[in-house]
Amino acid sequence: MQRFIAALLAAASCACPAQEGAVATDASPQAGLSLDQAIAAAGGSAPAADVATASITAAAAARDVAGLRPNPSFQGQVENIAGSGPYRGLRSAEITAGISFPIELGGKRGARIAVADATAARTRLQATIAAADIRLQVTQLYTQAIAAERRAAIAVDQVRIAGEALRAAEVRVRAGRASPIEQQRAEVARINADANAERTRRLAVASRTNLARRIGRPTAGALDLPWLDALPQPVAGPVRPIDAAGTLALATADADLVAADAGVRLARSQRVPDLAVGPALRRLEQTNDTAAVFSVSVPIPVFNSGRAAVAQARAERTRAEAQRRVTQLDVEQAITDARAEADNAAVTARAANGPALAAAREAARIARIGYAHGKFGQLDLLDAERTLAETRLAAIDALAAYRDAGARLERLTTPAPDLQETNR
Repeated sequence: MQRFIAALLAAASCACPAQEGAVATDASPQAGLSLDQAIAAAGGSAPAADVATASITAAAAARDVAGLRPNPSFQGQVENIAGSGPYRGLRSAEITAGISFPIELGGKRGARIAVADATAARTRLQATIAAADIRLQVTQLYTQAIAAERRAAIAVDQVRIAGEALRAAEVRVRAGRASPIEQQRAEVARINADANAERTRRLAVASRTNLARRIGRPTAGALDLPWLDALPQPVAGPVRPIDAAGTLALATADADLVAADAGVRLARSQRVPDLAVGPALRRLEQTNDTAAVFSVSVPIPVFNSGRAAVAQARAERTRAEAQRRVTQLDVEQAITDARAEADNAAVTARAANGPALAAAREAARIARIGYAHGKFGQLDLLDAERTLAETRLAAIDALAAYRDAGARLERLTTPAPDLQETNR
């Protein structure tokens, strides 16, 4: 079972995101921790993997228990003792000793095994779900860590820009070309930039800490920062909808339906009474003779005929079938939403990282030069710098949103494994 879990986690760490373009899977020499390395590390230390392994082991043991036959019973009986006359004491005692073998009828053992097999299949499917969830969680934390470092870098750059603006304001004030209020305004901007840099630095450290906690290893090395920038090429024409068939969510609902069917079969088998047969020996004290006895017992289903249990099992089966239809609708809607979010985030990221960012940079450059030469006012400079910072942050937010939506879409569309193959 441990090899099975390891194979699942290895497959999850090697799988390529469905919405990514051509992105290198191997970390560059400068990258201390790539996404695939982080996923592989998390797979080996995640408590969810231990839970899945223990569940598979327990399900296998339950399968063995379901296949066991009922134990025989020893029967002993003493008659004609402690009476009066010739039956006083043990003079006329009749001692009977034997073994009773229960015989299950109605296919109870096969029905129990079917329920155990359905539960085991559901448990193996849950192991695949755990691996997919680990990949999703690590991808989201990895995205957050890179985005936080990008925001921290922008905040540091804003500190530099605010310092240059302050020095330019001081020169203008000393030359008598500007009011001292410009210097005070520039000082306030620099102080705010310093505070924002400190806040973003703490958030970046917290993101690193959360990632390290999830993967179970330090993340002191550099992350794969260019990974966040990789965007797919725009798709021309209508996009083909993604079929929800074969996904993990639907496979789970199907496994629940199979288990419900097995439960109905088990409830029906319980309606058939079992037999208990067995040989015995009887010793007659008066004559010192021995005689054979053969016993048969059959329960009479007077108070509990098993109909209520069958009705309950059928209701559970109906519920599982209805839940399967609900799950299909929910999965299809979630896939559609995640795909739309990923596509919209990609459009926003292309615009923010392309023409919008180039225009904001050029506007800020012109404003700095013009302010230094007295062509523009300080408010024009501050507005241009604020626009540039907001555009850079919007680009990071859009890239992070694309990666997050892409990870959720990949999780939703993860194909279910062939449970028959995993049994071999």
